[in-house]
Amino acid sequence: MNEIQLKYGCNPNQKPARIFLADGGNLPVVVLNGKPGYINFLDAFNSWQLVKEIKENLGMPAAASFKHVSPAGAALGFPLDRVLRKMYHIDPKVKLSGLACAYARARGADRMSSFGDWIALSDICDVPTATIIKNEVTDGIIAPGYKPEALEILKSKKGGAYNVVQIDPNYVPVSLEHKQVYGITFEQGRNDLKIDARMLENIVTENKTLTEAQKRDLVLALITLKYTQSNSVCYVQDGQVIGVGAGQQSRIHCTRLAGHKADLWQLRHMPKVLNLPFRDDVAKPNRDNAIDVYLGDTPEDVIGDDVWAETFTKQPKVLSKVQKQKWLSKVNGVSLGSDAFFPFGDNIERARRSGVTAIVQPGGSIRDQQVIDTCNKYGIVMAFCGLRLFHH
Repeated sequence: MNEIQLKYGCNPNQKPARIFLADGGNLPVVVLNGKPGYINFLDAFNSWQLVKEIKENLGMPAAASFKHVSPAGAALGFPLDRVLRKMYHIDPKVKLSGLACAYARARGADRMSSFGDWIALSDICDVPTATIIKNEVTDGIIAPGYKPEALEILKSKKGGAYNVVQIDPNYVPVSLEHKQVYGITFEQGRNDLKIDARMLENIVTENKTLTEAQKRDLVLALITLKYTQSNSVCYVQDGQVIGVGAGQQSRIHCTRLAGHKADLWQLRHMPKVLNLPFRDDVAKPNRDNAIDVYLGDTPEDVIGDDVWAETFTKQPKVLSKVQKQKWLSKVNGVSLGSDAFFPFGDNIERARRSGVTAIVQPGGSIRDQQVIDTCNKYGIVMAFCGLRLFHH
């Protein structure tokens, strides 16, 4: 098939709309179910590149959860412990494949943002992965293939209208990219930069030690940033993205936004949060929303005297600021990547409060030494990769 007609473009008034190859060749994708839209395909192609590169560079099954052309989460397929299963609403008795673990982690990074996501899988979708997806609110999926039973599970979603796309894993795009803005054509070379541990060799801090786990997480952060709308900052822990700040005009705002999401992920590990007394009839998305509100600045919106019974079997007690700070003060071993240089040391100060111990960024600011000095103050190891990763 050399083109796919779409219902409309980014918005319903933008017609006609289609995807096609400029040279008239066949598309590398097949729609197996549903009718994906313009934004769906933007998410699909960006997220596929992300998981493909993660798998190629880190050698494990990978998954991504995309919303509005940026990842809400991305992860490797490490097993889930009891706490993560509870956080991600997965029965402790269910057997999971590595791919299923990868998607559960990608979805679990920021479940609020992942509501209605587009999914990308690095490997053929198996039954355990499809079973998790079946129970989530999601718009569609792209993968290099599907096990027959897994495909039937996915086809049953949304009354049979769930979007399922298969991509040729051997497809290689042309080296020049084009897009139009205001009727004017832009051309650039495709960003085929290979990201691996060699980008971490220029360590500029007094602390020169990067563990293998930190190297893995920093590479994961950089690959994720490569497909995140800029400016962007990414926090990673244990092979899982736990906070992404995307599309902000100021880098400190990226760092704060991503750090806030990372902090919420950490706080969801607290026993008091894991054991919130939800009513059985409260759906997972409503639970996720309630948890975010409970951990935020206005918990009374869900646990107040006049509203708590709508969500809980008994009224939860407020989680105090001191309790939250005490929990977060113990967080350690988080890695952070930035798609461009840090212009001020305030980014390091904010990252440190979220347990960051390793950083990779391009470097090149006139205040690099101030940033390095701030890292040295806290014993943080930082590498300059020397390469910017803007994506627009």
